[in-house]
Amino acid sequence: MMNRPARPLGAGRHAKAEERPPMAWWTVAAVAVPAAVVLLLSASRYGYFGDELYFLAAGRRPGFGYADQGPVLPLLAWLMDSLAPGSFFVLRLPSVALTVTAIVLCAMLAREFDGGRWAQLLAAIGYASSPFLLLQGTMLTTNALDTALWVIITWLVVRWVRTRDDRLLLAAALVTALDMQVKWLIPFFWIAVAASSLLCGPRELARRPLLWVGGAIVVAATVPELIWQARHSWPQLKMGGVIGSEQGILGGRLLFVPMSVSLAGYLGALLLLWGLWVLLRWDVLRPYRFLGVTLLLLYAAFLITGGRIYYAAGMYAVLIAAGAVGVVGTAERIGSVWRRAITVCVAVLALGATVFTLYSTPWRPADQVHPPRDDAEAAISIGVYGSFGWHELTDEVTRAYRALTPAERAHAVILTDTYWQASALDELGRDRLPPLYSPSRGFGYFGAPDDATAVLAVGNSEAALRSQFGHVEPVGKVDTRLGFKGNTQDVTIWKCSGPKQPWSQVWPNWMHL
Repeated sequence: MMNRPARPLGAGRHAKAEERPPMAWWTVAAVAVPAAVVLLLSASRYGYFGDELYFLAAGRRPGFGYADQGPVLPLLAWLMDSLAPGSFFVLRLPSVALTVTAIVLCAMLAREFDGGRWAQLLAAIGYASSPFLLLQGTMLTTNALDTALWVIITWLVVRWVRTRDDRLLLAAALVTALDMQVKWLIPFFWIAVAASSLLCGPRELARRPLLWVGGAIVVAATVPELIWQARHSWPQLKMGGVIGSEQGILGGRLLFVPMSVSLAGYLGALLLLWGLWVLLRWDVLRPYRFLGVTLLLLYAAFLITGGRIYYAAGMYAVLIAAGAVGVVGTAERIGSVWRRAITVCVAVLALGATVFTLYSTPWRPADQVHPPRDDAEAAISIGVYGSFGWHELTDEVTRAYRALTPAERAHAVILTDTYWQASALDELGRDRLPPLYSPSRGFGYFGAPDDATAVLAVGNSEAALRSQFGHVEPVGKVDTRLGFKGNTQDVTIWKCSGPKQPWSQVWPNWMHL
């Protein structure tokens, strides 16, 4: 068998805990602590991201379900905002903590594969030097929490393979129950794991009683959200088509796999691909081969369904860990000249990846951040551009509202084109603005304007507004230097009156994801 290390990796079914290398806590801390510092400093920059504003708005409207995510993020946003009102830094601390946890678990996964200190260090660096895997932890978003929860679940599954302690599968199921309240991606993981374990082994994984007990808990915990989705015609499932069309900006299905791999970063991508190879080819890692097949199945599933390129990122920690063990294991068995060459190559990649990740952090002052050149750049750097312009938007809408006559203000509401706009106004202007509505995504399910006769429409289509109102006139304009097109750039504020139809009839047609 090619690429087999000189010494056994201790990954066999009956490997004992004492046979594994010790956990190199100080070595891993040398990566995790600086990563935590970078995250904390980055989390204090710029301002609320559009989705963070939405989670805050949703948290003030509690429910068992929402259009495009479960209740955990709104509840968590409400909790953090209650502890420190108006602090986007405190809001982001759960994402920071979970991302650092994922870095440590990546090193612990390398240890599960019998990787020693150097493999654990390399795994931690590989994960922490990915701009995507690290810097998504600077904001409270669904993918930041979902990715970290996947890492926890994969670590529990890997430990089960080694120990056969079924309590680990129950724990993995409990984390899955939590993740189902964040995002509906984790079922893809378990379906792929079941299929790959039946194909490659260990086949008994899918037959363990505690796993099925855990599955029942997952279903029971998800029932309230399923009922909400069913009552609202399953908007979560309809999001697939919306997401597929959005991915066209980034190359669509043609570039799906290359761009997905590139998210791991310079060093992380190398370790991911090497990890896939050793999982599929090394005999000593055969008990974990199903994890390599799982990633391939996930790529296929998300490619076919039009998923986003980061949907499988929760699997990257286990692949990076296997790759780190593979690199160190290969270096140990080859000649000194080639060993030095591999060491230099990995060191250069690690340094370059680290520098690029640090460069990608939000270190520049706002006046030195350049506007996006096109939609693709804006989409790639959405975390930056989606954090600007909200105060300017709020100030201009407030000015337009105060310019209304007292009679108009008495019956006025605000109607925004996007859920980001509505969420920003809800957070930054709710003490000075009238009721807010938007037919966009999750905000559309918060309610319709009812009997409102005077409307300040923010960014809506003029044609759509004229189809509903007898009088439509522009009364303001928002076009910030930095921001996201259609949210804070090139946005017209309209004063509308004389509705032609009841909102109860119009709203279902206006709602969109």
